[in-house]
Amino acid sequence: MQNIIQKNSKIAVLCGGMSSEREISLRSGKNVLSALHRLGYVNAQIVDVTENFMNDIKGFEFAYNTLHGKYGEDGCIQGVLEILKIPYTGCGVMASAICMNKEYTKKVMSTAGLPLITSVYLLAHDDAKEKVKDLHYPLMIKPVSEGSSFGMNKVNNEEELLKAVEEARKYNSEILIEEYLVGVAATVGVLEKNGKPFATEILELRPKNEWYDYEAKYTKGMTEFILPAELSPEMTEKVKYNAVKAFQVCGCSGVSRVDFLIVNDIPYILEINTNPGMTDTSDLPAQAEVCGIDYDSLVEMVLKSVGLNK
Repeated sequence: MQNIIQKNSKIAVLCGGMSSEREISLRSGKNVLSALHRLGYVNAQIVDVTENFMNDIKGFEFAYNTLHGKYGEDGCIQGVLEILKIPYTGCGVMASAICMNKEYTKKVMSTAGLPLITSVYLLAHDDAKEKVKDLHYPLMIKPVSEGSSFGMNKVNNEEELLKAVEEARKYNSEILIEEYLVGVAATVGVLEKNGKPFATEILELRPKNEWYDYEAKYTKGMTEFILPAELSPEMTEKVKYNAVKAFQVCGCSGVSRVDFLIVNDIPYILEINTNPGMTDTSDLPAQAEVCGIDYDSLVEMVLKSVGLNK
C-alpha cells in the first residue's frame, strides 16, 4: 500500500554522501529541496549523508533520495531505510544493487534478449591483456560500479589498456571492458505513474568531446542536446520499449534513466541509472520537460514513488 505524503510531512532530502559523486549529489539535493518548498512541502530538509546518518534521519517520515554512487545508489542506503521503516523514493534494495554493477546489469538484461555491446568482466587479479584477447580495439574501460564517467577511458592498444585499468582500479577493483563503437548516444528516462512505467522522450547527446565523459556531462556548452532525438519513428519506439523492458527486468521502480548507443540500427543498452541527476544540466529534467513535465512536477512524481519499491 502506498504511503500518503502530506504537505506538512517531514521529508529528508538525502544528498552529498561519501562517494566520488558527492558534489553532483549536493547540487541535485539543493534543486530538489527548492522544488519541494515551492510545492508546499514545508518540512522538507536537506540531510547530508555521513556515518552519522542513523542519528540524522531520526524524526523524518519520508526520504527523497538524491544520492549518487556508492552507499546511496547501490542498495546500502535503501537497506538502512527499510530497517528504519522510512519510505523512500526510487528503486529498492535489489534493483539498486544490480544496476549499480554494470556487469550484473548486463547479465540480467541478457536474459531478456536486450541488445548489449560485446564485453568482458575483469576481476581484481585478472590479466587484462589475456582477458581482452578476443575483443577488438579500441576499447572502453569502465569501473564496474561507478557513475558520472569517473575512471572511464578509451584505449587503442595494450599500453593504453594497462594504464587505463590501473586508473579505473582507483575507483573499483573490478572493471567492465567493452568494445568501443561509434554511434548515436541517447538516453531515456523511465518514470512511473500510478505504478505503471512509461518512457520519457529520448534525448540525443552530441558531446564536443570524443565521448560523453565527465566534462561533457557537467559543463554547460560541452554537449549538444537534441530533444526529441533525431531518430526514425521505428527506432524511437524500439528504444522506448527496450528502456521500459530493461526497467522492469531489473526490478526498478519510481525512476531510472537508461543509456543507449545506437549503432547500425541496433539500440545497445549501456547501463541503467537508478537515481538520475537532478542538477541544472542533468538529462532527466530535460527529458521530462519535453513530455510536458516541468521540474517541480517531476520532483513530485518521483516523491510519490515512495512505497512502490517494497
